[in-house]
Amino acid sequence: MEIDYEKIDDMVLALLHLTSFEYRGGIRTWKGYDWDCLNRLHAKAMISDPRTKAKSVFLTDEGSKRSGDLFRKYFEKEGRRGTSA
Repeated sequence: MEIDYEKIDDMVLALLHLTSFEYRGGIRTWKGYDWDCLNRLHAKAMISDPRTKAKSVFLTDEGSKRSGDLFRKYFEKEGRRGTSA
C-alpha cells in the first residue's frame, strides 16, 4: 500500500483546529500527533517548530486559516455552513 502523506497532513491539520486555542495573541494547538507529520507541517510553514518541550505549537496565520477550512470541509455537517453551532 502506498500512503498519501498529503492527505494525512491535511487530516492532522484539520484536527489541530479542533484542539486550538488563543494564547498571547496567537493560536496554539496541542501537538499529540505523529512526529513525522508535525515535522512536515512545520516544513510547510503551517505550525511552529514542534521540537520543543512545550505540549503545544503555534499555528501560523496560513496554518490557522487552512486548518479551519479543512476542519469545516471534512467534519461540518451538510447544510450547517454559515450558521453558528
